[in-house]
Amino acid sequence: MRYRSRLRSRLIVSFVLLGFTLTATFALATLYLRDRLESQLIGDFLMREVTAFTQFKLANPDPDANYTLSDEKVLLFAFREGSPSIPEKWRGLQDGVHRFHERDALGQPDAYKLAVSRAGDVVGFLRYGFRYEALSQQQLAYSLLVAVLLFSFLSLVLGVWSSRRVMRPVTDLARRIGELRIGGAPRKLAERFADDEIGQLAAAFDDYAERLNASIQRDREFNADVSHELRTPLAVIGGAAELLLARPDLDEKTKVRLSRIQRAVQQCTDLTVALLMLSRNERGHGHADVHRIATQLAEASRQQLAGKPVAIRVEGREDVHVDAPEAVLAVALGNLIGNACKYTPEGEVRVQVESDRVQVFDTGPGLSAEDATRLFERGYRGSGAGGTSGGGIGLSIVSRLCELYGWEVTVTPRPEGGAVATLVYAPRSN
Repeated sequence: MRYRSRLRSRLIVSFVLLGFTLTATFALATLYLRDRLESQLIGDFLMREVTAFTQFKLANPDPDANYTLSDEKVLLFAFREGSPSIPEKWRGLQDGVHRFHERDALGQPDAYKLAVSRAGDVVGFLRYGFRYEALSQQQLAYSLLVAVLLFSFLSLVLGVWSSRRVMRPVTDLARRIGELRIGGAPRKLAERFADDEIGQLAAAFDDYAERLNASIQRDREFNADVSHELRTPLAVIGGAAELLLARPDLDEKTKVRLSRIQRAVQQCTDLTVALLMLSRNERGHGHADVHRIATQLAEASRQQLAGKPVAIRVEGREDVHVDAPEAVLAVALGNLIGNACKYTPEGEVRVQVESDRVQVFDTGPGLSAEDATRLFERGYRGSGAGGTSGGGIGLSIVSRLCELYGWEVTVTPRPEGGAVATLVYAPRSN
């Protein structure tokens, strides 16, 4: 599953990034401006002092002539060009301001700027120590770093607080929507929220819930009406067929046709009950005898083989019962047995009843890998359907019934040919 960050988390991260970015930009700008202004001011001061000093020495060659500096941190030196008294690291420096970082005699870090100026054969050096300025700049950097972290933490706190305040109505709306039940009494959500974007969203949900409930109500009424209206004519047809079968003067062909009518009536009745439960999403209860229902379905399928050389056998346990209406089990199992008989041109269809499942084995053409994965899709007909009739919804109904009752159904190919359909259920204790 692709990870999706929560809206509240995104708000918090946005506040933190905004606070960090602003404070970090301010800190960097402060350091840059301080260093630039300091360099410019000190550089101008040093060049002004060293130029004035060299001009003073040129005009006053007397060694005893005193030159007063404006800052006691500044040291002045004057040498003849090429004098061996010039420190090694200062030799060959061009006119201008140079920066040095070194250690003093005590091993302490020292930092100074050196201004160089020439007048005739006199070279003037002005040394300006800014050790303490460098330390203060370092302390400023540390202070700004602490300020960045502090403001970032404050942004985090502000983001958490703001996100809670902003997301509280959204969370409340999501909770109330989660408490809604399909088909239940409608609850007005919009009246519980302010007239803002959240209120508009709640109003949209109210409108959608009303239309959804109205649609569900119409579907329920339609399903109930269809179920009721179908049962009456089916009962009439079944009763009439039963009365006709009781007549002793019927020929064999008429009896066969009346028996098919009775089976069709029973199948329609079972299917009506199953579809009504699916539409209501209701699990009915019962005491369905698996072996008896499988035997009845096998007999019904045997009479519909239309002369195909296919034998149908029901084997296994006879004491297995399932907590479901007989109509539901008959629809689910009937589709599996019916499909096995439909796609088996010759051979046998064997129904094996076990304590927790029913397996239907056939000797038909089998099925492909694509058929095995898509066989329970609504409207899908396998590649071996050929010219057989059907809309491809029988196995889809079986799959939906299994979802409703917590059963499992599969159809897989057999190594020796054909296929096996398996219906796994939870047996009912006697």
